[in-house]
Amino acid sequence: MPGRRGDIQKSAHSHVGLGAANAAFCIDDTIRGVPAGTASFAAVNVAEFGWSVSGGDLSYPVLTVSGSAYTGNRDAVFAYARAHGALLAPHIKTPMSVDIAHDLVCAGAWGVSVANLQQASVMLRGGIKRLLIANQLGGERMGDGLGRLLDAYPDAEVVLFADSEASLAVADRAGEISGRVLPVLVEVGLGRAGLRDVEQARKVIGKALTLANVRLGGVAAYEGAVASADPAATVEAIGNLNDLLKCVFDLVRSAVPERRLVLSSGGSQYFDLVVDALSPLARADGNVDLILRSGAIFFHDHGVYAQALERMDARNGFASGGDAGSCAARVFQPAMRVWAQVLSRPESDLAICGIGMRDVSFDQGFPLALKSWRDGLCNATLDGFAEVEKLNDQHGFLRLKQSVDVKVGDIIEFGISHPCTCFDRWRHFFVVDDNHRVASVHATSFG
Repeated sequence: MPGRRGDIQKSAHSHVGLGAANAAFCIDDTIRGVPAGTASFAAVNVAEFGWSVSGGDLSYPVLTVSGSAYTGNRDAVFAYARAHGALLAPHIKTPMSVDIAHDLVCAGAWGVSVANLQQASVMLRGGIKRLLIANQLGGERMGDGLGRLLDAYPDAEVVLFADSEASLAVADRAGEISGRVLPVLVEVGLGRAGLRDVEQARKVIGKALTLANVRLGGVAAYEGAVASADPAATVEAIGNLNDLLKCVFDLVRSAVPERRLVLSSGGSQYFDLVVDALSPLARADGNVDLILRSGAIFFHDHGVYAQALERMDARNGFASGGDAGSCAARVFQPAMRVWAQVLSRPESDLAICGIGMRDVSFDQGFPLALKSWRDGLCNATLDGFAEVEKLNDQHGFLRLKQSVDVKVGDIIEFGISHPCTCFDRWRHFFVVDDNHRVASVHATSFG
């Protein structure tokens, strides 16, 4: 096998969290990152190669996830949820990885959240048994598709969102086809989908009570849709949304006084504001599950989410159990990196790198150059000394702010901003240990 090192022991998975991919899954050099000339092999054996990402053993660019950072983030999120009496249904749209989904469920997740029928199908086929479809599904024809999907997985539990009578019709049709009664969360919202006021919600709740294949299951929202660049205005807007959600919950509770219900909200930037507002309601009711849907937090980043956690710390949002010193910006670590080689040094202060819009997110900030590696050793720290100023399809323009020891062939380690739109550019990602050696490889399923 090209790149195999006989003296390298198989990478330990004990701290990686994900373990090996399914043995039936094979990769070869048509996959980005796998060295050219590598014939097809079972992904479960990838650690035997001893590939070093920083040492130049792979084909570049390549996406990696630090096993220890991911595991640390995962454990921190679950500890926070437990401390506040919340459950987790992580939004799996971020990595769209069945392996990640199983790892999170094994760690204690209630289930996972998905955004559409394709994502639901991937997760059900992959063996995930409990889903929140945290989105509106569209017209009644989608009910036919959902019904067929549910019919194929009779032991699966699927919870839907509804913000209109049309949404309820989709759920009712899916329940009719699959022969089951489907739990529906009434979605409220002020910035995206969702009912805008209590009177609209009252009508949807009333309609749901008349449908044979629909069961009122609770209330849901997404607070990130009302966020803005103004921190104070964001806190106020999320507070208003939480107030609306609580009012609509009271309506649902009055309609079904004995039923166990769900309160669901909470992304990866403002989950503390959701918990502060909703956990007292959940405790007072005593018959409700508070379910957060945070997804990107397990991977974190060097950009938009790093900034979000700084704002969270400014409002002391991550403190729990009276620990005012609990600091999210220190607890969570960026797990994702995209690695690329320097292809050209056409100007004294410019390095052209093999990383472009096909490889990395750029919708919420360009990648951040962290370090330069040569022959397996860090030859330059770039944070603060270099900046990506432009991306083409497959080229990154790295402007060097002062004399930095970077030459053609060096490997640049980039941090990213916004995990969701970085993962979806990759069919596979590599989990690495703390020495940047590949421990496992995992598929994504974005369609």
